[in-house]
Amino acid sequence: MKERISVIEGSMAVAEAIRACNPGVISAYPISPQTHIVEYISDFVADGTYKGRFVRVDSEFSAASAVHGASAGGARAYTASSSQGLLLMCEVLYNSASTRLPIVYTGVNRTISAPISIQPDHQDTMALRDTGMIQIHVESLQEAYDAHIQAFRIAEDEDVLLPVMICMDGWTLTHAFEPVKRFSDKDVKEFVGEYKPVQFLNPKNPITYGAFADEDKLMEFKYLMVQAHEKAKEKIVEVASEYKEKFGHYDGGLIDEYRTEDAEIIVLAMGSVVSTVRAAVDELRESGKKVGLVKIRSFRPFPKEAIIKACKNAKLLAVIDKSLSLDVGGILVSDVKTTFYNEDKKPLIASFIAGIGGKEINRKVVKDIVADAEEIAQKGKVEKDSIFVNLNTQFI
Repeated sequence: MKERISVIEGSMAVAEAIRACNPGVISAYPISPQTHIVEYISDFVADGTYKGRFVRVDSEFSAASAVHGASAGGARAYTASSSQGLLLMCEVLYNSASTRLPIVYTGVNRTISAPISIQPDHQDTMALRDTGMIQIHVESLQEAYDAHIQAFRIAEDEDVLLPVMICMDGWTLTHAFEPVKRFSDKDVKEFVGEYKPVQFLNPKNPITYGAFADEDKLMEFKYLMVQAHEKAKEKIVEVASEYKEKFGHYDGGLIDEYRTEDAEIIVLAMGSVVSTVRAAVDELRESGKKVGLVKIRSFRPFPKEAIIKACKNAKLLAVIDKSLSLDVGGILVSDVKTTFYNEDKKPLIASFIAGIGGKEINRKVVKDIVADAEEIAQKGKVEKDSIFVNLNTQFI
């Protein structure tokens, strides 16, 4: 197995993974902090190491439309965007998922205006949670590289056939530099395999995509997508395990547990903040506190069974959301509460809103969250729908 380790930017790690997977069509439109990914891919076009079709388009809507058409025509396809750009893609993303086109996207997390901000939170991709696409959140540059390679296997599986979006925090991951282990194009292509579309637009065998469906058919289409998401849970775990067997890397399937065996309080989080939470958990353990961590890797499909198994013995779950559903609270915590709704044995679940607009979540912030969680556990009752962490009260 040929491999090389070098310090590279997160965007380069993604671009290298995509080049090695060799999509037939890549569409590109710039928006910070996604732009470096497609810029690096354009360098590969220029030096001849990527030989597919690289399409420069006039908007994010066009970028999504280009890969939609390419995938419908039988090509492996990829694009990336961020923030307002992802929202401009929204109409096409619903269409691509419902049409069961296995496109791979990078969703570079960045807050949504207004006010204008280019800082990272999860509001953009969370707004797309019901499109039907699979969403996998990554913690590190290495996981970003690994997850994009795995994404093509997941999306193109005949039992899944859904778009997959790899979500990575803008700037924190895309523009950071870390050692990343990369593998030879030959080994990556062998793992991903040649793309063999189940069906595609072909004048010799005419089919139609997106035809009109009356009330006796549309619900059935949606139910098939529900079944595909259930099958995707198994496929995500299976592909991650095969990746480990071939390359020696394993960042988790649906979730990743850390020091949860005897934990009384478990923090649940997604994305790059997981590394900070893990460090804080270690320090809290040294002070005698029984705290653990569950990293949510697969946000869609949502890993209900895995979360129940990991957290059923905890007293309290402290869920960190970097997104907000107004007058409801955190989006992740809403799914966690739903997960435990019908369980006879369930922990208290507390919602913590943090990191909106890129506000820093450091180890002290995590420890403050755990301290609040301890007070709630002692009372045996959650009194607030959501606790907003580290607010600038002078501004308010």
